[in-house]
Amino acid sequence: MSENKVRIEPEKSNEARVKEAPKGRSIFTGLEKKLKLESYFEEGFPMQYLPRILFVMFLALVYIGNTHYAEKTTRRILHTQSEVEDLRADFTTLKSDLMFASKQSEVARRVKPLGLKESVMPPTKVEVEE
Repeated sequence: MSENKVRIEPEKSNEARVKEAPKGRSIFTGLEKKLKLESYFEEGFPMQYLPRILFVMFLALVYIGNTHYAEKTTRRILHTQSEVEDLRADFTTLKSDLMFASKQSEVARRVKPLGLKESVMPPTKVEVEE
């Protein structure tokens, strides 16, 4: 039997890696070529920019959260406005129904089946002597 041997290939240089990349034309490939981002990360991530990057990311998150909160508030306001309009319409309808039901002729018509009749004599004032 033969021995198992691991073949280790030599590490390829950055130029060889770039040449192996697909030659497709995209926005990101053009951006990478113009900005030359590969040169910034040759020695690793530049830690001096980390606080600024984190601050910008925090601001972006606050901005996104604020936008969601504003949209949610706008939807809630619109829902409340439509609810108020419905309640106002109900109030107007009930008020007109009550005014109609409290008319003298309507009251007389409703109590007629109970045997009550409208008085033809005007009311008199009762005075009590002390």
